Amino acid sequence: MTLSLANLKTVGSGSYAPADVQFLLQPVQIEVTDVAEKERLIQTRQKHYSEMISQEHAPTAVHKALFARALQQNGGRVAADVQALALALNQACKEPSIVLVSFVRAGLPLGVLLRRALVEMGRDCHHYGISIVRDRGIDNLALEAIIQAHGAQSIVFVDGWTGKGAISGEIKRSLKGDSRFPVEPRLVVLADPCGRAWLSASAEDWIIPSGILGATVSGLVSRSIWPADGGLHGCIVYDHLSEHDVTRDFIEQIEVRRRALATVAPATPWTDDQRSALQAAAMSVVESLASRFDIRNLNRVKPGIAEATRAVLRRVPEHVLVRDRTDSDIQLLMHLTEAVGVTVEEVGSALGPYRAVTVIRSVS
Repeated sequence: MTLSLANLKTVGSGSYAPADVQFLLQPVQIEVTDVAEKERLIQTRQKHYSEMISQEHAPTAVHKALFARALQQNGGRVAADVQALALALNQACKEPSIVLVSFVRAGLPLGVLLRRALVEMGRDCHHYGISIVRDRGIDNLALEAIIQAHGAQSIVFVDGWTGKGAISGEIKRSLKGDSRFPVEPRLVVLADPCGRAWLSASAEDWIIPSGILGATVSGLVSRSIWPADGGLHGCIVYDHLSEHDVTRDFIEQIEVRRRALATVAPATPWTDDQRSALQAAAMSVVESLASRFDIRNLNRVKPGIAEATRAVLRRVPEHVLVRDRTDSDIQLLMHLTEAVGVTVEEVGSALGPYRAVTVIRSVS
């Protein structure tokens, strides 16, 4: 079944400006599940994580202050990296239009910023936010609606960063055998420490400011929810967080910095050797931690600053490992671990390309 974009009942653009993105997510109502109970249901395979959601609370004053510090510290880097990626896309995409398909939620801020930069370069650019669910795939209904409107050849997928590369693998599985897409799907991210993206601004694991907030920097939408009754994947619009919303402010602050930039070189895809080295280094860390903590399900290992931070906020963490506990990029993570009573272990270069990793507690 496919539907035209005009016929899809969606949450619109959330708290983004309507021109910035169109969410292809249906509004849903769902009972919230306590974090500990959600963890138990996930690990005992009684429910998939995408079938549940926990309450998302307003960021604390400390959380907001650390976000503001990350924006001050790394906002210029976000701006330069967005420009580098946009220049590369402008060169690589030969179709009349570029269609950015961002994965909710981490891909949204980057997708909005890329669309603005590409439009400024004179490109016709469309931007959609859709769901992808680990182990279950892309929202095919949403993707087919985009293809029906624009064709598949001009689609570029957008996410914020890579951790272990689970989402890039999910894209490949979802599109396998679909001749409308290249064998290596075009996935663009800001940071790719595991070498799994088609195009990234860098391989460094660094504090992307939008990666340390949830709905309040991503259009006030929840992460995506599996549709119990079919149709588009769903989400909740968190109107109760509107007074804390910095979605548009974040975009405008990065835009000011981007427009003030001098010359920026276009980003370039990894060479085969670079990609292989990054993948090997990342997998070595994940496998060594799995061995150390007797982990059989690698989904319990959350590498990278953003993933490690989100795991402490949304899951039940057992161990947090960092390269350097004085690293300014991990101070929110340090604050959150203290709040929930999780010990942080400093392990230096043993984390390879990552600066932080969270290990999820086993419920068995």
